Amino acid sequence: MASRRPTLELSPAGLWCPFGEFHIDPWSPVPQAIVTHAHADHARPGMGNYLVAAEGEWVAKARLPGASIQPLPYGERIRLGDVEVSLHPAGHVLGSAQIRVEHRGEVWVVSGDYKLAADPTCRAFEAIRCHRFISESTFGLPIYRWPNPQDEMARLRAWRRRCRDEGRFAVLSTYALGKAQRILAAMESEDLPILVHGALEPLIAAYRAHGVALPPTLPADRANATAHRGRALVLAPPSAVGGAWIRRFTPASIGVASGWMLVRGMRRRRGCDEGFVVSDHADWPDLLTAIAATECEAVALTHGFAAPLAAHLRSKGLRATTVRTRFGDESEDHDGPGVEAAVGSVGGDELFPSEGPA
Repeated sequence: MASRRPTLELSPAGLWCPFGEFHIDPWSPVPQAIVTHAHADHARPGMGNYLVAAEGEWVAKARLPGASIQPLPYGERIRLGDVEVSLHPAGHVLGSAQIRVEHRGEVWVVSGDYKLAADPTCRAFEAIRCHRFISESTFGLPIYRWPNPQDEMARLRAWRRRCRDEGRFAVLSTYALGKAQRILAAMESEDLPILVHGALEPLIAAYRAHGVALPPTLPADRANATAHRGRALVLAPPSAVGGAWIRRFTPASIGVASGWMLVRGMRRRRGCDEGFVVSDHADWPDLLTAIAATECEAVALTHGFAAPLAAHLRSKGLRATTVRTRFGDESEDHDGPGVEAAVGSVGGDELFPSEGPA
């Protein structure tokens, strides 16, 4: 099996299947792309056709207007060339998918980004048995162990109420796809308005169109800033919180929701008053759990802290390699220590070199 051409390999455009003639999360235009999820570092514009999980169709259309998008229900198998392909829940954001590729009895799974924590806004991660597993490793260090998500959401709601009592806006820096909707779903029913930046509105609408229950929101414009001064929760992307736009919301307390808030000093680096450890990626224990659940013979790790995780897995007897990709330049969950390992040139065309670890 090792002597024949691999089922997946790296090409100048990204991860390529020569037997099915498609790319997975390509970073330059190709005729056929299979996309794990709609974050902009994985779903880039310019592809001839996009195959996406059906649950993420609305989100993909919001992020890629006018593109040719082909939805595929989770678990349904289709034939592309000489391979069988199916998509399976990744638990990352709405419509996020792991890509299962089977060729002549050998199964490869590309995880995309994933988490194992419960999330009411998307389907839970599904472990898929395979021979080769390509896994993210954004938070691949033992220090990354998330607190209970319900406890962090309770802290966030308490901060929101405290800001109201003090007559301040609670301005939360949060990524527009996945994180914002997860936080909205955790808000309790209470008489406190929620204002959202314009960059969040189309994606919140896409979640609602798919049937995800979210509380009412209002545009974070000057009129609503005036009408709800000192009593609203404001959700905005990091770029807006760091710019002139934020000046309309005064006085304010600034919060950040990100896995990087677990790291000492990151709150100061982000210039915020409160940090909430809320991540849409797997932490160290869940990375180990997910990889073990695949029962794979070998794993290739991409972006983040790939090298330390690979070393740990090799110490446990699993064949583990690292692969440099161009993923990780969009989500703020990648904007932290270790991001330098996520970008730059591709590390060769062999995901699993025949002799020893990469």
